[in-house]
Amino acid sequence: MFSQGKLHKRSRKLVKKSGRYLLKKSNRVFRRQSLISNNPVLDKSVFDWIPMLENQWKTVRDELDTVLAEAEKIPAFHELSTGQKRISRGDNWKTFVFSVLGDHFTPNCERCPQTAQLLNQIPAIRNAWFSIISPHYHIPAHEGPSKGFIRIHLGLKIPAEKENCRIRVADQTIFWQEGQCVVFDDSYEHEVWNDTDEQRVVLFIDVDRPMRLPGKLLHKFLVALSKKTIFIREVHQHLRQYEHHQAQPDKRQAA
Repeated sequence: MFSQGKLHKRSRKLVKKSGRYLLKKSNRVFRRQSLISNNPVLDKSVFDWIPMLENQWKTVRDELDTVLAEAEKIPAFHELSTGQKRISRGDNWKTFVFSVLGDHFTPNCERCPQTAQLLNQIPAIRNAWFSIISPHYHIPAHEGPSKGFIRIHLGLKIPAEKENCRIRVADQTIFWQEGQCVVFDDSYEHEVWNDTDEQRVVLFIDVDRPMRLPGKLLHKFLVALSKKTIFIREVHQHLRQYEHHQAQPDKRQAA
């Protein structure tokens, strides 16, 4: 008889293996159904709302500054999603979450109301957070699971040595700029380097890939299925624990 821990571990492996197989098959459909280029890096003009976001980047940066004032309280990526431990180590990649697969994390949205308002104006948005990379940290090469999403980074806090802070997507290298968006397909292999003495922060956004109706329906089904998996439930559980911890009074002050 298996212990509860072993059953839990086997369940995670089965869900992950089944999910990878399903997504691999689905990605072929998404490629055929796409209404935009399937290239690794896309032109910003593919989304007409990007200028709105770029025009308001300083508003977002101001709210980011209030968040970074208590950076030690922001969880690392793998503390929210334990499956990210290979690419997120220590406190080197922190995430201040606004939305996961379309479900808002209200406490953080209330802390950054103007950013949340801007995000609400983006059609078909799924994921959004501040992605904070420490100095001299390398995110190893990895691939996103689904071509059903397109990723956007809005540069908010970019090191002065821009040439030493970059992301490679397939065979293309991107250098961020403050106030500018980059658009790419994260289902291609990508990795990040911050070889500087400064933090790198972007507003990280995933939106649905524009597709014909069959592709849209399949993607919508897979998103709904994903939200029921142990991996996404775990993220929401960890977010609630994080918020509960934040709400506790400082014992040192109470003493």
